[in-house]
Amino acid sequence: MIQTLFARLGLFLLLGLLFVNSSAVFAHAVVTESSLKQHPIEVNHQTEVALHFNSGVELALSKVFLVSKGDVFHPLDIARGKKPGQMLIKIPALEEGDYAIKYKVFAADGHLTEDVIRFKVSAQR
Repeated sequence: MIQTLFARLGLFLLLGLLFVNSSAVFAHAVVTESSLKQHPIEVNHQTEVALHFNSGVELALSKVFLVSKGDVFHPLDIARGKKPGQMLIKIPALEEGDYAIKYKVFAADGHLTEDVIRFKVSAQR
Protein backbone atom coordinates (compact mmCIF):
# COMPACT_ATOMS: atom_id res chain seq x y z
CA MET A 1 0.00 0.00 0.00
CA ILE A 2 2.83 2.44 0.84
CA GLN A 3 4.63 1.44 -2.37
CA THR A 4 1.48 2.23 -4.37
CA LEU A 5 1.20 5.63 -2.65
CA PHE A 6 4.84 6.46 -3.44
CA ALA A 7 4.43 5.24 -7.04
CA ARG A 8 1.38 7.50 -7.53
CA LEU A 9 3.13 10.44 -5.88
CA GLY A 10 6.15 9.92 -8.16
CA LEU A 11 3.90 9.76 -11.22
CA PHE A 12 2.13 13.01 -10.26
CA LEU A 13 5.47 14.75 -9.71
CA LEU A 14 6.76 13.53 -13.07
CA LEU A 15 3.62 14.69 -14.88
CA GLY A 16 3.81 18.04 -13.09
CA LEU A 17 7.42 18.56 -14.21
CA LEU A 18 6.57 17.65 -17.79
CA PHE A 19 3.67 20.11 -17.78
CA VAL A 20 5.83 22.94 -16.37
CA ASN A 21 8.65 22.32 -18.86
CA SER A 22 6.36 22.05 -21.89
CA SER A 23 4.49 25.24 -21.02
CA ALA A 24 7.77 27.13 -20.54
CA VAL A 25 8.79 26.31 -24.12
CA PHE A 26 5.74 28.12 -25.50
CA ALA A 27 5.68 30.95 -22.96
CA HIS A 28 7.99 33.35 -24.82
CA ALA A 29 7.54 35.34 -27.99
CA VAL A 30 10.07 33.90 -30.44
CA VAL A 31 10.70 35.31 -33.91
CA THR A 32 9.68 32.70 -36.47
CA GLU A 33 10.18 34.87 -39.57
CA SER A 34 11.74 38.20 -40.53
CA SER A 35 11.21 40.24 -43.69
CA LEU A 36 14.95 41.04 -43.69
CA LYS A 37 15.63 37.71 -45.43
CA GLN A 38 13.30 38.39 -48.35
CA HIS A 39 13.79 42.17 -48.49
CA PRO A 40 17.27 43.36 -47.43
CA ILE A 41 17.49 47.02 -46.45
CA GLU A 42 18.71 49.27 -49.25
CA VAL A 43 21.23 52.05 -48.69
CA ASN A 44 19.67 55.43 -47.87
CA HIS A 45 16.07 54.16 -48.09
CA GLN A 46 13.63 54.34 -45.21
CA THR A 47 11.87 51.00 -44.85
CA GLU A 48 9.73 48.78 -42.68
CA VAL A 49 10.79 45.42 -41.24
CA ALA A 50 8.19 42.82 -40.29
CA LEU A 51 8.90 40.36 -37.49
CA HIS A 52 6.58 37.40 -37.00
CA PHE A 53 6.38 35.94 -33.48
CA ASN A 54 5.00 32.57 -32.41
CA SER A 55 2.59 34.32 -30.04
CA GLY A 56 0.87 37.65 -29.54
CA VAL A 57 3.02 40.58 -28.42
CA GLU A 58 2.02 43.47 -26.14
CA LEU A 59 3.31 46.44 -28.16
CA ALA A 60 2.73 49.00 -25.41
CA LEU A 61 5.17 47.09 -23.18
CA SER A 62 7.74 46.33 -25.87
CA LYS A 63 10.81 48.26 -27.01
CA VAL A 64 12.86 48.00 -30.21
CA PHE A 65 16.21 49.68 -30.90
CA LEU A 66 18.46 50.09 -33.91
CA VAL A 67 22.04 49.39 -32.87
CA SER A 68 24.70 51.04 -35.01
CA LYS A 69 28.52 51.19 -34.97
CA GLY A 70 29.90 51.87 -31.50
CA ASP A 71 26.89 50.22 -29.82
CA VAL A 72 24.76 53.34 -30.27
CA PHE A 73 21.08 52.59 -29.54
CA HIS A 74 18.30 54.44 -31.38
CA PRO A 75 14.67 53.74 -30.34
CA LEU A 76 12.44 52.69 -33.23
CA ASP A 77 8.71 53.07 -33.81
CA ILE A 78 6.72 49.86 -33.87
CA ALA A 79 3.19 48.99 -34.96
CA ARG A 80 0.96 45.94 -35.03
CA GLY A 81 0.96 44.05 -38.31
CA LYS A 82 -2.04 42.64 -40.15
CA LYS A 83 -1.35 39.07 -39.02
CA PRO A 84 -1.48 37.80 -35.42
CA GLY A 85 1.96 37.97 -33.79
CA GLN A 86 3.33 40.36 -36.43
CA MET A 87 5.26 43.51 -35.47
CA LEU A 88 6.20 46.23 -37.97
CA ILE A 89 9.37 48.23 -37.28
CA LYS A 90 10.13 51.54 -39.00
CA ILE A 91 13.79 51.70 -40.03
CA PRO A 92 15.27 55.10 -40.99
CA ALA A 93 17.45 55.61 -44.05
CA LEU A 94 20.81 53.99 -43.31
CA GLU A 95 24.30 54.23 -44.75
CA GLU A 96 26.28 51.14 -45.68
CA GLY A 97 27.40 49.16 -42.66
CA ASP A 98 26.60 46.59 -40.04
CA TYR A 99 23.54 47.09 -37.84
CA ALA A 100 21.30 45.20 -35.46
CA ILE A 101 17.73 45.31 -34.24
CA LYS A 102 17.58 44.72 -30.50
CA TYR A 103 14.15 44.00 -29.12
CA LYS A 104 12.56 43.44 -25.73
CA VAL A 105 9.02 42.22 -26.19
CA PHE A 106 6.35 40.99 -23.83
CA ALA A 107 4.41 37.99 -24.99
CA ALA A 108 0.65 38.16 -24.54
CA ASP A 109 1.07 35.90 -21.49
CA GLY A 110 3.46 38.42 -19.86
CA HIS A 111 6.84 36.75 -20.45
CA LEU A 112 9.74 38.97 -21.53
CA THR A 113 11.87 37.98 -24.53
CA GLU A 114 15.06 39.80 -25.56
CA ASP A 115 17.08 39.13 -28.68
CA VAL A 116 19.21 40.74 -31.38
CA ILE A 117 18.89 40.41 -35.15
CA ARG A 118 22.01 41.46 -37.02
CA PHE A 119 21.92 42.68 -40.61
CA LYS A 120 24.10 44.45 -43.17
CA VAL A 121 23.19 47.38 -45.38
CA SER A 122 25.11 47.17 -48.63
CA ALA A 123 24.89 48.87 -52.02
CA GLN A 124 25.90 45.61 -53.73
CA ARG A 125 23.32 42.86 -54.20
